[in-house]
Amino acid sequence: MILTAQEKEHSSKKIKNRILEDFKIGSFLAYRQVKRSSPATTILIIFVMVLTFLNLVVVSGILVGLIQGATDAVKTLYTSDIVISPLKNKDIVEHSPQIIKTVEAMPWVEGLTARYITRGKIEANYKSKIKQTDISDEVNTSITGIDVLAENSVTGLSKYVVEGEYLRPDDNDKVLIGSMLLKKYFPVESTEFATLSDAKVGDKVRVTINGHTREVVIKGIVKSKVDEISRRVYFPESQFRVIAGKTDYNVNEIAIKLKPGIDPEFVRDAIKKTGADKDAKIQTFDEGKPKFLTDLVNTFAILGNVVGGIGLVVASITIFIVIYINAITRRKFIGILKGIGIESSVIKTAYVLQAVFYAIVGTTIGCLLVFLLIQPYFVAHPINFPFSDGILVATPIGVGIRAILLIIATVIAGYIPARIVVKQNTLDAILGRN
Repeated sequence: MILTAQEKEHSSKKIKNRILEDFKIGSFLAYRQVKRSSPATTILIIFVMVLTFLNLVVVSGILVGLIQGATDAVKTLYTSDIVISPLKNKDIVEHSPQIIKTVEAMPWVEGLTARYITRGKIEANYKSKIKQTDISDEVNTSITGIDVLAENSVTGLSKYVVEGEYLRPDDNDKVLIGSMLLKKYFPVESTEFATLSDAKVGDKVRVTINGHTREVVIKGIVKSKVDEISRRVYFPESQFRVIAGKTDYNVNEIAIKLKPGIDPEFVRDAIKKTGADKDAKIQTFDEGKPKFLTDLVNTFAILGNVVGGIGLVVASITIFIVIYINAITRRKFIGILKGIGIESSVIKTAYVLQAVFYAIVGTTIGCLLVFLLIQPYFVAHPINFPFSDGILVATPIGVGIRAILLIIATVIAGYIPARIVVKQNTLDAILGRN
């Protein structure tokens, strides 16, 4: 039988009206069920939904936040928003003074720090050695010359001096030493991570750079969770150039801090347009950060999703059991509804809407807890891990996706038991027969 266009339209309207009517009656029945159910049961179900939602969001957010904390630390303490480094097969940023002058004149730049970096040796027990054959208490590491004021304004290095004092521009023969170079702070017995066993603030040590040796005093100890910071020795730049025999002002690294809200890619391109990319590699933080950090973020996100997925299954089973028990105990009522002409689809809609109510209330409370309480708490009190200050990473889009997944899982968990019970024979349901 072929239907005309008018008949098809009439049939479509009839279906829509029926669905709307089923929804209205189902909503009323769901409202009555929730209202008449035990308050303790309702609170318990909502509590389970809140915990499930927090498990979906917080667990994965903390796992990702562990690596995000390390990434943020690298950006804050080391590379800043844009980093300028030598081209391949070069060891200096050529024409550094011109590049620095150009960048400093840009209106989007808040500050920059230029660093001289070279390999060198630091020795602690040279005065106490009795024989030339005695084992030296020495470490080969990176020696860095910095503009102490510019470095502090860009990276806040002085805040990480845990012993002693930060350098001053006029300090002569004084250095900062990274904590990972001292056995007191990094008690690891390894040839790859050598440490000084007997050196502290106020001690004299001997630094050798490019064959030039200088006796200096340890003024302070720098400790951070960024290895590049904690395994360096820092000189004021004027002292570094003298010891290293630097006769030019070409540096090895420039970190640029931008004003809030400025797009790093825009500034990177602006610097390249000046021709600086012919003398150096110019990268945003995201371009220059180690690939392993990105891989770790992705890996921990997968782990968080797996743990959250397990929680989602547990919540679905919980809702299934609750709805099923609720439906079983109300079989007689369901049978009466069917007996007076209420469609099975209406009854199933009522139980699905009841489950959706629990999910929406639970996710709403969960969202409020995440954004108003938990995330601000972790910002103020990050988790102190050895390699990072762990935070909670939770974006509105990510949280929204998890909320939708929880609601979908709840709808399915509410529909299946309702369908099982409604399929029973109407007379058997009224009489309570199995």
